[in-house]
Amino acid sequence: MEFEGVVAGRRMVRRYTTEPVAPASVDRMLRNAVRAPNAGFTQGWAFLRLDEPEAVARFWQSTTPPLEGKGESSWLRGMRTAPVVIVPLSSKAAYVRRYAEGDKGWSEEEEPRWSVPYWHVDAGMAALLILQTAVDEGLGGCLFGVPAERVAAFRAAFDIPPEYEPVGAITIGHAEPSGTRGGSPSRRARRPIDEVVHRGRWGG
Repeated sequence: MEFEGVVAGRRMVRRYTTEPVAPASVDRMLRNAVRAPNAGFTQGWAFLRLDEPEAVARFWQSTTPPLEGKGESSWLRGMRTAPVVIVPLSSKAAYVRRYAEGDKGWSEEEEPRWSVPYWHVDAGMAALLILQTAVDEGLGGCLFGVPAERVAAFRAAFDIPPEYEPVGAITIGHAEPSGTRGGSPSRRARRPIDEVVHRGRWGG
């Protein structure tokens, strides 16, 4: 697929068909993910690949709040149809260690000096490459957050090391025709390019 088609074709998919995802497609998503730019070439990320039914079910069990007598939302029912879930994780500690090396010269004990947490930024860029590769493979995907109150249960369910944090999760599968309808884009217009791009100075 041409690059412009990949960019224009990316949508958050919220419901999937029963058709399985080829393991080679998931392999390619992850190979591309680790090509993302990252500060200091730290590569302080990790990816939890869940493509077996038991592992996917364990993900939803650990990350979904108890229903407490209420029915499951249509969003969650749709997302649970995904045959594959990939969880990108980031490690602040990896960046601290990397920037304490000789070519950077920071102290390993000091707080990173960046104005933003690049360990999350870099993992986010890797997540976008996963989503774009999914489109190029004829698949759909959706990036969403793990609820803060469920992170501990998620860690326990998958033996996640303490230094790694999930930056979200990505469902992957063959989009069901209704799976790209709805959501915020159906209620909000895309902002014009001239409104968000400022040339030379703000407002320019």
